[in-house]
Amino acid sequence: MLSGKIRLPSPPAIAIKILETVRKDDFTFQDLAYVIEADPALTARILRVANSSYYPVGKVTNIEKALALLGTHAVQNIALSFVIVTEFQNESTDIFDPSLFWRRSITCAVASELISELVGSDKGDIFIIALLHDIGIMVLQNCHPQEYKLVFKNRKTGGLALCEAEKKSFGFDHQELGSALLKHWELPEGIYAPISHHHLDGNTADPYYKQRCILSIASDLSSFFNGTKDVDRIRHAKMLLDTVFGATGAVVDSLIESVSSKTLQILSSFEISPGSMMSYSEILQEANEELSNIYDSYELMVIELKQAKEKAERLVKELHDANEIHRELAFRDGLTSIYNHRFFQDAMDREFMRAKRYSRKLSLILLDVDDFKKINDVYGHTVGDLALINISKLLESTVRVTDVVARYGGEEFVVILPETDLENAATVAENLRVGIESLTTVVDHQVVKLTVSIGVTSYDAVKNKNKHSLISVADKALYIAKDGGKNRVYTIK
Repeated sequence: MLSGKIRLPSPPAIAIKILETVRKDDFTFQDLAYVIEADPALTARILRVANSSYYPVGKVTNIEKALALLGTHAVQNIALSFVIVTEFQNESTDIFDPSLFWRRSITCAVASELISELVGSDKGDIFIIALLHDIGIMVLQNCHPQEYKLVFKNRKTGGLALCEAEKKSFGFDHQELGSALLKHWELPEGIYAPISHHHLDGNTADPYYKQRCILSIASDLSSFFNGTKDVDRIRHAKMLLDTVFGATGAVVDSLIESVSSKTLQILSSFEISPGSMMSYSEILQEANEELSNIYDSYELMVIELKQAKEKAERLVKELHDANEIHRELAFRDGLTSIYNHRFFQDAMDREFMRAKRYSRKLSLILLDVDDFKKINDVYGHTVGDLALINISKLLESTVRVTDVVARYGGEEFVVILPETDLENAATVAENLRVGIESLTTVVDHQVVKLTVSIGVTSYDAVKNKNKHSLISVADKALYIAKDGGKNRVYTIK
């Protein structure tokens, strides 16, 4: 399927020799040791690992002893791991870091061995399987670097999984490619077969299902330690350990800690930088310190928020009070301080609609100062203004709190009387007329007396279709009062 689409690289020469040697039915430790010791650098690395705390087997001075203590399988896989990691060291690009790739792969390999040991599974070739499970990514990046950039672009912009993005670009994914490569190298089926489908697909009947689960768990742990410390990776790993292998609790936490510590031990043998990788306990400690800092900051934030809330509440109250003052000022007459014409119109709208909707009583008084022009001409506008102020005070002190007194305009005033019929409204109007008639305004020893003419009407559901008709009737009554001799009250039903 991959033929013609990508050229599979050949295995390193020493890897071929190692594989050819172990395939012989009659090979000995000395035969394999001879092949490995032909490469001094590889020999030094193997001995370094064999003497590390990763393999606590005692002092190992040569490859034959390593084979005796660790076993052929382990030494073979260690050797192949070193050879392959050394061979595949691509250049870094803006989307691919080979050092990070191998650091993740080695972490996955270490984790796979530890998981196998924990769940009682034969470790066998799991280290080399895990180390090479993503080798297809390295090959794709090496053979088609520009096309592989598009894979990462499609993965981000299209929200695709890596395998989906690879299949969209190449017709196959890194799992299939990695498996095909290792088969091409004539590695055993037990190594290349699990790699061909190491991303779990739910096929529990597959003979390599448990190995794939181990790879998936190990991959989660590797991503956690070498990535953004995404706790969802830990959660997923713990879920698989529980549901597939029944492993939970302290043994799982101990496993996770061992993965990081043992990986850090072995990375130097591969001459791979640990980067920013930390042990699990260090990550937890760092998280706790950050949480402590956050808590301290949170306490300060609570105080600041409380103070900000109190300040905001004060500002809201001040704004509300200021708005109320401005609202009052907007509806108050500048000279007399009683309500102005604008407020009267709004109040009239409300009272008229209430009377109409609920069949309530409503009366209106409209009054005008008699011969006010003469007062201004004789005594001046200052005296005229003072007289209007005195009339306003008398009006407000005479009517009820629920009544509305407003300056209608010039020397005209209006009083809205809710819940009042025409007869009672006429009585109120007469009291106002008498009060104003007896009112005196004294300026510079001059006594100014005033009279008013008053028009009164009441709401009638048939005659008054709107507030304007009611005001018009009151105005008509006022005109008749003035025309009839002034200083009098006239009512129109």
